[in-house]
Amino acid sequence: QVQLVESGGGLVQAGGSLRLSCAASGRTFSSYTMGWFRQAPGKEREFVAAITRSGATTFYADSVKGRFTITRDNAKNTVYLQMDSLKPEDTAVYYCAAEGGGYYYRPQDYTYWGQGTQVTVSS
Repeated sequence: QVQLVESGGGLVQAGGSLRLSCAASGRTFSSYTMGWFRQAPGKEREFVAAITRSGATTFYADSVKGRFTITRDNAKNTVYLQMDSLKPEDTAVYYCAAEGGGYYYRPQDYTYWGQGTQVTVSS
């Protein structure tokens, strides 16, 4: 139903910004809540942000609230994660995912996943 490809990762200095993009294929993009998750070496995959079908409602992990912004453009089948005031603790592989139904913060409730993009924040 949905194929996802992340882009926009890279190396940035602490305090800097990056914008991640997730391009989706398929005609059912607008039917899914979209989420961003991240995983650092040796750690579990953790929820970062999510956005509902219309984009009217967003959710954020406490660790990124106020610094990250998730948006979507259903006409372009794309979801974005604007990351500002980046910290070394934000270093991880970031994954885009489409939820088939359930809770926005649970990885197991997401049906489709991208391959990930590396974000590295230097101090």
